[in-house]
Amino acid sequence: QPIQIINSTIEMVKPGKLPSGKTEIPFEFPLQMKGNKVLYETYHGVFVNIQYTLRCDMRRSLLAKDLTKTCEFIVHSLSQKGKLLPSPVDFTITPETLQNVKERASLPKFLIRGHLNSTNCVITQPLTGELVVESAEAAVKSIELQLVRVETCGCAEGYARDATEIQNIQIADGDVCRGLPIPIHMVFPRLFTCPTLETTNFKV
Repeated sequence: QPIQIINSTIEMVKPGKLPSGKTEIPFEFPLQMKGNKVLYETYHGVFVNIQYTLRCDMRRSLLAKDLTKTCEFIVHSLSQKGKLLPSPVDFTITPETLQNVKERASLPKFLIRGHLNSTNCVITQPLTGELVVESAEAAVKSIELQLVRVETCGCAEGYARDATEIQNIQIADGDVCRGLPIPIHMVFPRLFTCPTLETTNFKV
């Protein structure tokens, strides 16, 4: 169910004639929310879409068809300096720590250690860290980093929760050297990710 949080109409030019050639009309307007609504950042998801668009209508004479053009613009909030503290985390990956594995006993033994520089990230800054393959019985073919987005939408009937892979990057190819630090560097795809957002109707 679409929820309109902002709607504004302004007259840019009084009725008249435009000269032949290129005409540029500078304009600006404040983004004022309706009532107690909040201006969320631009986000394109599966269940949740937050979009801001400009629509320009040019009325013409009775014999000519009116012209309409629509363009999306991006709303982005500046990071609040001083409020985001780094939260580094160390991790260890073994067959025992994996989830959603049916035949755990058939997995070859391996040990991967690493760390992320922070789990609290500014969305315009990359996720960074490193990992080290300490040991592996089988040859490593590839190491990939997957970014999963979780959307939850609620209504009177209940809640729907969906996890979607939105990015998968390869950080190592082939049977990597054991004990060699491998850097982690992932840039967040801005249109398909957003800062952690929780409202009465949805959260991302």
